[in-house]
Amino acid sequence: MARRQRRNHSPSFKAKVAIAALKDDKTLAELAQQFDVHPNQISEWKTLLLERSATVFGDKPARESGPDIQTMQAKIGQLTLENDFLGKALTKAAMLSAKIG
Repeated sequence: MARRQRRNHSPSFKAKVAIAALKDDKTLAELAQQFDVHPNQISEWKTLLLERSATVFGDKPARESGPDIQTMQAKIGQLTLENDFLGKALTKAAMLSAKIG
């Protein structure tokens, strides 16, 4: 039996399914059949909706700290220097091999 290919559901679809699960007018099995999703997945989306619903009304989620801009600019400068150096070295090597050959 062939396995089903992994599907990626949109956030709006997940929200729609989770809200339908919150209404409690249908069982998980009925919702799973209606939306063609596993019942465990519906339960997980419902739990996530309940846990993160406070962010809708004002609580801001913790901001992820990304790389520092100065660090990134320094890395870009370093890579530019290395790239220039290697480009000149390859040019010289090509000239030497052309003279020898």
